[in-house]
Amino acid sequence: MNKMIISEEEMQIWHMWKSSYKSIFGRVVKDMFEKTGLSEGDFGILDRLDLYGKGKLRQQELADSMDWTKSRLSHHLTRMEKRGLVLRKPIETERGVQVITTSAGKSALEDARPIVSNAIRKYFLDLLTEQDIESITNLAERTKAKSSSVCNTPPS
Repeated sequence: MNKMIISEEEMQIWHMWKSSYKSIFGRVVKDMFEKTGLSEGDFGILDRLDLYGKGKLRQQELADSMDWTKSRLSHHLTRMEKRGLVLRKPIETERGVQVITTSAGKSALEDARPIVSNAIRKYFLDLLTEQDIESITNLAERTKAKSSSVCNTPPS
């Protein structure tokens, strides 16, 4: 077994990266929750329903888009239904369930988007130089391409 050991400096870089991401993400979610009452999951679901399905998607498509299990999504949707943000209806012509954003859900999403945008700008974008943006873009493209090739490689 080939054990690849990283240096202490490399481990520090990894921890700085994770800490920075968690800190920025946490601030964005905190601002959103404090001002709208929406959790990260609530926003993710409402946003995907709007962007990918114009307000409605099959439950399985929604789970796939969020990289959530069916069970996790189902439990979360139950809580959102109780709050009147979404509703679920069986698809009449085939098996499956469609998740639909309610008017309250649409309103909550409309209220949250500018708050999320402002928080992303405040805690992240305003701190970046043009060079930072270029570096982050290059890094994201490289890591995405690398992880895609690794995930698509058949086991040996």
